[in-house]
Amino acid sequence: MSENITDADVERMLEAALGGMTPHEALLEASRAENAKVAEREAAIAKNRERAERLLAELEKRLG
Repeated sequence: MSENITDADVERMLEAALGGMTPHEALLEASRAENAKVAEREAAIAKNRERAERLLAELEKRLG
């Protein structure tokens, strides 16, 4: 970056990075996104558990 960056330049870059949101709004949006990721991971874990249980049941049935 150039050493001639002014406070106004920094302010414009910050506004562009926030997409028109206030810092508080950006923080809330990031928190919501993280919560959605947690929910997705929990759903994937549950689905994998179900698959593993079905596989185990099938193996037990075949090995009997």
